[in-house]
Amino acid sequence: MKYRVIGSSPETRREVSVLSLGAMTFGSTVDEATSFAILDRFAEAGGTFIDTSNNYAFWVHGTRGGESEELVGRWLKSRGVGDEFTIATKLGARPNQPTRTFSLDVEGLSAKVIREAAEESRERLGIEKIHLLYAHIMDEHTPLEDTVQGFADVVAGGVAGLLGASNHWSWRIERARALAAAAGVPGYEVLQHHHSYLRQRTDIPSLRSPDGNQGLTSGDLLSYLRANPELTQVAYSPLISGAYVRDDKPLGPGFDHAGTQPRLKAVREVAAETGAGVNQVVLSWLMGGDIPILPLVGASSVAQLEDSLGAVDLDLTEDQRAKLDSVH
Repeated sequence: MKYRVIGSSPETRREVSVLSLGAMTFGSTVDEATSFAILDRFAEAGGTFIDTSNNYAFWVHGTRGGESEELVGRWLKSRGVGDEFTIATKLGARPNQPTRTFSLDVEGLSAKVIREAAEESRERLGIEKIHLLYAHIMDEHTPLEDTVQGFADVVAGGVAGLLGASNHWSWRIERARALAAAAGVPGYEVLQHHHSYLRQRTDIPSLRSPDGNQGLTSGDLLSYLRANPELTQVAYSPLISGAYVRDDKPLGPGFDHAGTQPRLKAVREVAAETGAGVNQVVLSWLMGGDIPILPLVGASSVAQLEDSLGAVDLDLTEDQRAKLDSVH
């Protein structure tokens, strides 16, 4: 395994594995025995970065979520895992009522919700401190000042360490960081958006914005990261739920544009050159770029995890990376 340091403050920064394991489906579509086996293998391989959320996975059984955090908590306790693991979770998108449907009726990011939800997540996880706590979605109905203060409160109270933002426009991230800096309190240091070698259209309206999908890594976000190298970008769904390697898995309308097929062709050619799988090339491309990305991979079996772990030691040549980067 290889490692990176995330965060800037000596009090909260963490050394994490370059591959993060997503626990979204653990405790719901992936049963406990399989989830434990995947977590055990990740730990055995040197993985130290686990990602979950307080709303995972409400849509499976029509709940408010929490199943994933609870399972991770049971695994941590049963294995006697300590502070050597970095546990990340998210709040803000938990539905207010049990449901199977994604909607706008969610808890949001008021200071009160942040304080209460963070403590509830910490208890479900059974840990002393949440090492990385994200604002899961944007909340445009709550003043940013209130959100910034809420996150500052949970850090000051020892409930959370590093702070992050997922599925946010870059301008809102910057505004929140500026407010935090002006108030002398911690701000967002880790960002989480969907990112992969294949690019989705960012202009298709989403549930939460008529202007496009704020959960995608855009050129604007990459430019922001390039200008602020102290920030860390985590990429969720980098393997697009198996779409690179499964003919029965449609890419979806966001990938219905002229750039998809040329990039598929390029990544498959590079995979053939390396002898590695296409998924491994995608993960290696993310980890080794001039803007280093931490891929967040899911797994429903140990075999799927093994495939992702193989990307850690795959180093693309300059020519291979140039080939991938030249296709638009």
